[in-house]
Amino acid sequence: MENVVELKGIKKAFKGFSIDQIDMEVKKGFITGFVGANGAGKSTTIKMMMNLLKPDQGEVSVFGLDYKTHEKEIKERIGFVYDANVFYEGLNLKDIKRTVAPAYKSWDDDLFDYYVDKFGLPLNKAMKKFSKGMQMKASLAIALSHHAELIIMDEPTAGLDPIFRREFLDLIQELMVDSNRTIFFSSHITTDLDRIADYIAFIQDGDIVFNHSTEEVAENYAIVKGELDLLDRDTEKAFVEVRRVPTGFEALTDNLKQVNDIFGDSVVIEHATLEDIMYYLKGGVSHV
Repeated sequence: MENVVELKGIKKAFKGFSIDQIDMEVKKGFITGFVGANGAGKSTTIKMMMNLLKPDQGEVSVFGLDYKTHEKEIKERIGFVYDANVFYEGLNLKDIKRTVAPAYKSWDDDLFDYYVDKFGLPLNKAMKKFSKGMQMKASLAIALSHHAELIIMDEPTAGLDPIFRREFLDLIQELMVDSNRTIFFSSHITTDLDRIADYIAFIQDGDIVFNHSTEEVAENYAIVKGELDLLDRDTEKAFVEVRRVPTGFEALTDNLKQVNDIFGDSVVIEHATLEDIMYYLKGGVSHV
């Protein structure tokens, strides 16, 4: 399967925070959800994918190309949807089109008009008067209008009301009818990624905990509940994190088959959501 983005051995150090040895792939033609708490390293990783930050160590490859010799070619093929308005607030969409269109060889006026109409965006209204949801749609319309093959979204649903958020997610899924399009969707709102993602990359404290298909996550991760006398030094090895509660124990496993082999019917096994996984791993990073 072709990878649109490959990060190999990426390291980036800041005062008080570092990205440590990230290896990550983004598959062509799918939605990859990039999940992690605020401050986990999502935006830093995206900036390195966009060549807005350079890693201290490691390689970034996009469409099989490196930024050192192919930056313009790569960025022609990428669209970016920000979590806030990045355009001059006094400009309207007509002004923005006149500014942005010449930067892309593949800019398509007809496509721009189509998405402006589809998203119900006013052409003559200043961006500062757009709602947060309209700003997201405007960024997306611009990304789609130059036939971007890879669309990177950094927390696009943060701050949106629940109804608009759901509409926006439905729209993202509609865009995937085009099998040549790939979406990389960063969010700390795990329910959004539960809803639309094909793959999940989970980052915590600058480390990638896992990068799996949603099917693999569902097959391997689970919440396990049972009585305390079932736990000992050996059985606890089946769990990533164990929490003792007054009624027994609750634990996260990333190896459901091993749990079934060890405990059988003596425990209760429940589906683990991404929120569950983040909650249980809060105390430490699991093995990948």
